Amino acid sequence: MTPEFIKQRKEDLLNRKEELEKELNEFAVRTSKDNWETKYPQMDGVEEEKTDEVEEYENLLPIERSLEEKLKNINVALENIERGEYGKCSCGELISEERLTVLPEARTCDVCKCKDSECISN
Repeated sequence: MTPEFIKQRKEDLLNRKEELEKELNEFAVRTSKDNWETKYPQMDGVEEEKTDEVEEYENLLPIERSLEEKLKNINVALENIERGEYGKCSCGELISEERLTVLPEARTCDVCKCKDSECISN
């Protein structure tokens, strides 16, 4: 991988990180680097409104978890760039530039990705 390629992926990762944090800030509070907590409703008002607020809270919890996981993967990728280990799968193989272009926070090569998701590779 060229330094220019890595620089572009870092820029992509930082932009995506900013987007995710902005989205999380709309309904959650950061409690640590990679952890956020969905704001619990105030529970003021009539019963009908309280029910709606609790339902909305429950709907936001899986969204929070998904965004947190994406953010965590981005932070790991950024740390790997700083350590000079970006684009390396835990199996020791390099992750393809094509895969990193589409998913800059990818942590696995195509072979390991297929093992995890049981896809068939040729």
